[in-house]
Amino acid sequence: MQPMPVDYLYRLEQIQPSDRSLVGDKAFYLALLKQQGCPVLPGIVVSAAMLQAFLEKIAWQNPLLTDLPHSSLHVDVDQPQQLQGVTQQIRQAILSGEVPQAWVVAIAAAVQDWRRLGENSGQALIFRPSFILQTLDSTVSHRTSGLLESHLCGWSQEAIAQSLKQTWAELFRARSLLYWQRLGIQLQQINLAILIQPIGSAIASGKVQISPDYLDIQATWGLGQAWVKGEVVPDRYRIHRQTESQTQTLGSKMYAYTLALAEDSPSYTRQPNQEASSSTRPALSENQLQSLKRLVQQTAANPAIPLNLEWTLCQVSQRPELYITQAIPQLMPSSRDQEADQPDVALQPAHPLASPQRPSFLTGISASGGMIAAVAWVCQLGETIASMPTQAILVAPMITPDQVAGLHQVAGIVTEQGGMTSHAAILAREMGIPAVVGVRHATQRIQTGDRLWVNGDRGEVHLALGEQEFAAHQGKAPQFPVPRSALSPKPRSPRIATQLWVTLSQPQAIAEVSRLSVDGIGLLRSELLLMAALQNQEQGLSDRIAEWVQPFVAAFAPRPVFYRSLDLRSHEFPHLTNFAETNPALGLRGTFSYQINATLFDQELAALRQVQQNGYKNLHLILPFVRTVEEFLFCRQRVEQAGLTQNPHFQLWIMAEVPSVLLLLPDYVRAGVQGIAIGTNDLTQLLLGVDRDHPQMQTVFDQHHPAVMRALQYLIQTAQQLGIPCSICGEAVSQHIEIIESLIRWGITSLSIDPQDVDRVHEAIARAEQRILLEAAINSTS
Repeated sequence: MQPMPVDYLYRLEQIQPSDRSLVGDKAFYLALLKQQGCPVLPGIVVSAAMLQAFLEKIAWQNPLLTDLPHSSLHVDVDQPQQLQGVTQQIRQAILSGEVPQAWVVAIAAAVQDWRRLGENSGQALIFRPSFILQTLDSTVSHRTSGLLESHLCGWSQEAIAQSLKQTWAELFRARSLLYWQRLGIQLQQINLAILIQPIGSAIASGKVQISPDYLDIQATWGLGQAWVKGEVVPDRYRIHRQTESQTQTLGSKMYAYTLALAEDSPSYTRQPNQEASSSTRPALSENQLQSLKRLVQQTAANPAIPLNLEWTLCQVSQRPELYITQAIPQLMPSSRDQEADQPDVALQPAHPLASPQRPSFLTGISASGGMIAAVAWVCQLGETIASMPTQAILVAPMITPDQVAGLHQVAGIVTEQGGMTSHAAILAREMGIPAVVGVRHATQRIQTGDRLWVNGDRGEVHLALGEQEFAAHQGKAPQFPVPRSALSPKPRSPRIATQLWVTLSQPQAIAEVSRLSVDGIGLLRSELLLMAALQNQEQGLSDRIAEWVQPFVAAFAPRPVFYRSLDLRSHEFPHLTNFAETNPALGLRGTFSYQINATLFDQELAALRQVQQNGYKNLHLILPFVRTVEEFLFCRQRVEQAGLTQNPHFQLWIMAEVPSVLLLLPDYVRAGVQGIAIGTNDLTQLLLGVDRDHPQMQTVFDQHHPAVMRALQYLIQTAQQLGIPCSICGEAVSQHIEIIESLIRWGITSLSIDPQDVDRVHEAIARAEQRILLEAAINSTS
């Protein structure tokens, strides 16, 4: 067995300034703190040289990839099929490659002592990408925070080898190549190392932003996944560094992440806090907060390299211990002349981006992934965005449907209200716009013209960027109608029996999405589609609606298209509803509003009949927010009067989102309902009594809650017994992909999801169906 070259592995204690290009910035700055005596968990770094050596050993089937470690590999990122095809080839070759045994043995030997660290801190390993870019813009590495994912790992040599390959393969995801090329960065400029550290369950975790006058601390229970995913509102502390005066705001911390250790495959698991008070009492005791403050002051002692930190509080040998898990420099890009005068460790650190009175960093809920820097355009409630400049970041209290038409020119979205199921979040994901929602006081803290950087992956908004830094960050957000999805017009293998549909609302997505290997459109959202037609209620409104709907029906024919009729909530459509309500979620909406005034509904039905008469047989109707059988009968009569049922292929469904449908589904079927689409967003809202658009209630808006899951099971099984199809739409499937197997076992006939989730949901369906068939085969022979 040949030994591993000595420059492939580094301990944090050994890293020198000259090693930075081999170990990457994440490892480099942690090493700097560890060597200064700060509490940093032990770590070893697999250098960038090992990745290059590994790639050179692969027998590439595609000749264009044979010089991969040193080639530019320019892919047309505006051609999703080409992008996906190339990345799949590369990642498959990496994941199926063989890591030299000498490398694996050396890494396994280097980490063995960590298993004895304490009760929790040495439960598993984590492989964190750590890279640096060979570019004059020294801040790019930090702008890509969160782009490459970390991987949990067991202690065996097999697990170590697999995690190495999985982490290397992160570099070649479609989203990664797209981002590099948007920044004008070639692959040969990227030095990717891997920082390996022990990890265990945590008591608490959080982050710290350091300015000359203040420490801004965030804290939540458990591991950091909860605040990274935007599932909790962390506690916030502001401490004056000179006077030590302190303000404190408790967050909402209903969930905590821990480690689940199953054989050699550790994973994160989200658990509700056991005690009712645990979501409202502080995550840190006063003593722990003071310890964290002293630790932060220690790291801030070197003003030449100002850092922001992430930290964790672990149980070690019967006592809690604080550790720094990330150190992120506050950087400004340096000019060529300045760089020539700087030592290796000094990367032109900047002063804080803004004064304490005007914070430099705001957080919210990660609504739509991606990162973008652009100028802010602040729009107050009721104001139009017609005059908004192109490629600006829209900052607003909320996104109303009448603003939809102007969103195509928007580079990013920041809203004060809303959650993962709000219109802003849904639209942003469908249109590929980075978005952060639930940012408190955003319209007061941000001014039109401010230079912003929006990180939709982490739910962060960075304010007041310097001119040079802004120029380095600036760029257009990806303008794909189907963001970050793996588009493939070819039939997938294996085939699946469960129908896979997409949920749409924007015509710009038709061309790309219609080429997906899906079975149709399970939910065509009319409110977001028809704003242009509805804002001009002139004679011939039904003609205008037909013009908007028919392209979807034509592109997907003969696959079914299920159009959901208008569900106008008064706070979203004030110019159409002409009244205000104290609780719009429970007000004059859905089919009940048709009984009060059926004008718009009749226009919709006339439009659908017009599309039918143009020769299309694949158009169907779903009625929204149906509360009673009587409401359905009223609508069915008008549907029949409009002539839609003259087409024998036409189906009339209802949304199963009001809990009364749970108890009355047999009555609905006897009244003529031909299928149901479970709307998990409203169903969860009504079952749990949670406002789905309230940002501070997102931690309790749980579509995986036992009450919701039991309701889904009952609806699906009852529909199966009644002999009608049952679909599911909403965010539950994509946010909790693990529920798919249960849905299939209960008898779901179709899933309707956002286009960017098609590939991973298809894979989950295939795995579930194969597992169920295998169980059936085993049971039949036993």
